[in-house]
Amino acid sequence: MERRQFLAASIATSAAVLASRASAEEHPAVSREYYQIRRYSLISGLQQKLTENFFANALIPALAKRGFGPVGAFRLDIGPETPTYSLIVAGKELDALARLDLELAEDQQFLDAAAPFWNATSTSPAFQRVEVSLLEAFAGWPKLTPPTASASKAKRIFQLRTYESPSNGEHVRKIEMFHSGEFEIFMRAGFHPVFFGDTLAGSRMPNLTYMLAFTDAAELEAKWNAFRNDADWKKLQADPRFAFDQIVTSITNLLLSPLDCSQV
Repeated sequence: MERRQFLAASIATSAAVLASRASAEEHPAVSREYYQIRRYSLISGLQQKLTENFFANALIPALAKRGFGPVGAFRLDIGPETPTYSLIVAGKELDALARLDLELAEDQQFLDAAAPFWNATSTSPAFQRVEVSLLEAFAGWPKLTPPTASASKAKRIFQLRTYESPSNGEHVRKIEMFHSGEFEIFMRAGFHPVFFGDTLAGSRMPNLTYMLAFTDAAELEAKWNAFRNDADWKKLQADPRFAFDQIVTSITNLLLSPLDCSQV
């Protein structure tokens, strides 16, 4: 028990230190969500079915019981390392997200439902690996907002974009760019943003990740064309303070579709 508490406290403390960002100082009254993103690298076939059943029958119900949500569950359609499933969990408290696996390990109802996945052996593993990151919502977009199509399970696709920066200072500058007019340009171009998150703990840091929702690929292309041609975007992009080559060194752009169990 002491080891479990120490581990959870260490994770939460490290994440809390990293969470001190300039944008928070500019928006002190904003209550922002936190996100846990899980990426499950799989082998086609049995692992996909096992993981999807785990999401639908064990993990998402256990998260709902603890007040997390909405929870997005997705398959990677276009991007490296397919098949990959991703889970995006929204929560109000960073500590609760950091302690999630430790809490689940003590929930017998969850363990019973999760048994085929949770207790998989090395001879028949449920996944190849799982990568987990913790994020804090941007001050200017503090809540995850599912598209209206999520409620009816209508057709929708998602774009998940991650921007890596060469330094912490340039990373903060890219976040400043979003708060200096980029949000408004997204909305004017007709986008439906789902979330914007600053990565507190994870791989390939410093980075930020955001998600956009679309009806289909044609709408995606049309919205980005409107964005690129927006006069305010061209003006913002020309600002020397936000010179793209300086503040972003790499972009990962993934196209996802929701699993049947997704709430997003």
